[in-house]
Amino acid sequence: MRTILYPGSFDPVTNGHIDVALRASSIFDRVVIAVAANAEKSPLFTTEERMELLRSACRDVRNIEISHFNGLLVNALEKFDASAVIRGLRAVSDFEYEFQMALMNRGLNEKCETLFMMPSPEYSYVSSRLIKEIAKCGGDVSSFVPPVVAEAMRRKFGRAS
Repeated sequence: MRTILYPGSFDPVTNGHIDVALRASSIFDRVVIAVAANAEKSPLFTTEERMELLRSACRDVRNIEISHFNGLLVNALEKFDASAVIRGLRAVSDFEYEFQMALMNRGLNEKCETLFMMPSPEYSYVSSRLIKEIAKCGGDVSSFVPPVVAEAMRRKFGRAS
């Protein structure tokens, strides 16, 4: 069974994240979407909330599993028995950071392969950071995130559905 690990903060999960996960699920036997704990970030949603939002958004896909990890990605790769990591790239600016991370991970574990996948064009400009900014200012994010996430964001920012 070929397993790929899709790590990220997913705060919040966007339609671009789901697009990459669904496309990966058509290529690999098992996709583990793993919410990463990052001490440098102040997340809007807790790890458990992000996992639940991902579960809801991916509930109809049999070969996607939702989990979480702390620490190094190379250790998570082993934990989930994954043969590679998949990362979404929206723009050239993403590539520079992701390329550096991929090389560092390979330096830590020579078996750590990273595959890059472009999101569908309609999601190429969507980022979690922008989604949070729009929602915080009262904007409608429903076309950028799964419905369950849009509703959760409305609740977080005290807006009725």
